[in-house]
Amino acid sequence: MGRFVEGANRNQATLLPERLEDFISEDNPVRIVDAFVDELDLASMGFEGTAPASTGRLSYHPAVLLKLYIYGYLNRVQSSRRLERECQRNVELMWLTGRLAPDFKTIAEFRRNNGAGIRNVCRRFVVICRDLKLFTQAVVAIDGSKFKAVNSRDSNFTPNKIARRQEQIEQSIQRYLDALETADRTQPVEVEAKTKRLREKIETLREQMRDLDHAAELLNDLPGKQVSLTDPDSRSMMSQAKGTGVVGYNVQVAVDTKHHLIVTHEVTNVGSDRAQLSPMAKAARDAMGKKKLKVWRDNPDERRATIKLRMSRQK
Repeated sequence: MGRFVEGANRNQATLLPERLEDFISEDNPVRIVDAFVDELDLASMGFEGTAPASTGRLSYHPAVLLKLYIYGYLNRVQSSRRLERECQRNVELMWLTGRLAPDFKTIAEFRRNNGAGIRNVCRRFVVICRDLKLFTQAVVAIDGSKFKAVNSRDSNFTPNKIARRQEQIEQSIQRYLDALETADRTQPVEVEAKTKRLREKIETLREQMRDLDHAAELLNDLPGKQVSLTDPDSRSMMSQAKGTGVVGYNVQVAVDTKHHLIVTHEVTNVGSDRAQLSPMAKAARDAMGKKKLKVWRDNPDERRATIKLRMSRQK
């Protein structure tokens, strides 16, 4: 191995163990995350578990899980299972959490139960950015992205989709009934098993018809004439990125054009971005503490079209 850089011997013992502090540089972003979370009053922000229970198994402090959540957001590690693995091998996370390694269920439960607290943390971060004069130019870019929900397209119904599906089922039922009639004219001993299967398929299709009738009844009471059975809040909308329909949500984001900081965001089930521009611009203006705001939006007809919204602060 001459003339090559050689690594350390894995079996070599050291007199003094190395510190995690030595592996984290002074300008590492995890130091900012650590200092930011330590200065937050998590109890007033609505986080659960800030006061430990007097009995039972010891729990993780919400600050540790919040640091882990923010680190995953900054490094595009959203999955709770991936975050669990990173805690066991990532030196930055070992430093940030003090070598703690929560399991993926604990991480997922923290995000599920502390949605309001995490939103308050985002608001607090925007306030800090405003105090640091990072929004001096008052220019933001607003755009929306379609996020897929857990609801499949087969579990999303509209009046037209229900009518087409009912027509298909009726044709299938008639086809099976014709097959049963043909089977009745043959010898029963030879077709008994086939007849049983056909009757089971007909019953399954009739159950689907009843489910479609139930979905049609739900549509009558909904203003949007659309229902999703698995995720009731999700809606079917067109996704320009995929070129097809997707059942999910439309996430609107306003980003500062100079420092690329997210000023505000909103999740809606309205598929069109046009109706979201004005509310998002007003929310971004209020979050930045400005009286006038210049907004860039993504126009399908005119790319990078500029819209100047001059709005006086609402009293």
